[in-house]
Amino acid sequence: MYKVGYTQGVFDMFHIGHLKLINRAKEQCETLIVGVNSDDLVMKYKNKTPVIGELERAEIVRNLKSVDMCIIVSTLDKVELCHKYHFDAVFIGDDWKGDKRWIQTEKDLEGLGKGVKVIYLPHTPNISSTILRGEKDNCVMRL
Repeated sequence: MYKVGYTQGVFDMFHIGHLKLINRAKEQCETLIVGVNSDDLVMKYKNKTPVIGELERAEIVRNLKSVDMCIIVSTLDKVELCHKYHFDAVFIGDDWKGDKRWIQTEKDLEGLGKGVKVIYLPHTPNISSTILRGEKDNCVMRL
């Protein structure tokens, strides 16, 4: 059991995959902090505007019983966020395992010498905000 866990995402068009990730993260920590990516941050790294604005997305996340603290964040830098929020675990979907950015994030957090772990949680198949927006060709959503 980790003392403080952290997860972050856009959480646009909140769906069952988001809920499962947050609930699985909470099962492994005493306190769960959830970062909601700001509209500006999403535009910078995804080059798209979320369907639902940051304040509304944060309000949805803030009202989940598994969430102890919800913040709007303007950076993807987990080291910066760790210095500010003092978490000892970062939770992310296992669909990111092996991604260059996450390999680097693991190294950067390890370099802090604080024992911060990156924990990959099962990704919920066949659901995403991209699918809900109809941006993928030939997608089938199965719950």
